[in-house]
Amino acid sequence: MEKSLLALMKKGGLILYGRHGAATVGVDQPYGTFHSCQNQRNLSEQGRREAVYFGQMLRYWQIPILSPIATSPFCRTIETARLAFPNYDVQIVPFLYDIYKLGGDLPSSEQTRILTALSSMLEIIPPQGMNSVIIGHSFPRDVGLGILPDMGTVVIRPKGPGQGYDIVKKLTLEDLAKIDSI
Repeated sequence: MEKSLLALMKKGGLILYGRHGAATVGVDQPYGTFHSCQNQRNLSEQGRREAVYFGQMLRYWQIPILSPIATSPFCRTIETARLAFPNYDVQIVPFLYDIYKLGGDLPSSEQTRILTALSSMLEIIPPQGMNSVIIGHSFPRDVGLGILPDMGTVVIRPKGPGQGYDIVKKLTLEDLAKIDSI
């Protein structure tokens, strides 16, 4: 399966949804601004290494990546994208903050709105021969794409607007490093 996954990824047409690298201990401050990194959990040194390694692995496997890289507005997701893809543009997508909010106590109508918007985002097929990358957050258990480890990646096959998407595989950073030999 993994060899075919690598071939699929090299062919393009997928979305790689990655969680940011390991972050510092603490809590994001409520009502902080996204422009103020001191009010947020940020990448730890390990998280920075994970982000660099993630980008290196995608380049090593020659997986074509479309620019820009989409990120949530948090400093840790932006830094992850910039470290992983230093020669790419980064596009902050405010909606990706809503993924982070799924971990809170939201009314079911708000959770449904967020998951519907997420589905719309994950249904968009990248240009032929390319893969889109989104750097965001983990999800609560059994919600959206589920719990993701630091720098974990969900490989998604979009079917087109209104057609849904398939989760092809969930990968840890370690899985990505040995994708051809598992």
